[in-house]
Amino acid sequence: DGASDSATGQGAAGGGATTGSGGGSGAGAGGAALARTADIPRGGGKVFSDEKVVVSQPAAGDFKAYSTICTHQNCPMTDLKEDTLSCACHGSRFSVLDGSVRKGPATRPLAAKQITVAGDSITLA
Repeated sequence: DGASDSATGQGAAGGGATTGSGGGSGAGAGGAALARTADIPRGGGKVFSDEKVVVSQPAAGDFKAYSTICTHQNCPMTDLKEDTLSCACHGSRFSVLDGSVRKGPATRPLAAKQITVAGDSITLA
């Protein structure tokens, strides 16, 4: 609850889920666009607090998404610095490049979220 919202694209944090890399395969799953591809820095990411997801671009044109809910005790996370998402509740840290745990007490990686990329639009599936 004390975490500030880092969804402003300021911090370069790569991240994301391997699920849902898009490539012009048509419209998304009916949801509104989360972002434009240009909004997600290569090698970085952006937190979308309302959707509880972080979208990243680990490599050019490769977009991934992960849940921003900590796997330790389900606290929402918004603190994104470089490529690390931190939990204000108990200090767990996660890579937004692959969802892996960088620092406990969490032991499970972030849950992958499916996204669709169509043209320059990224949609949560």
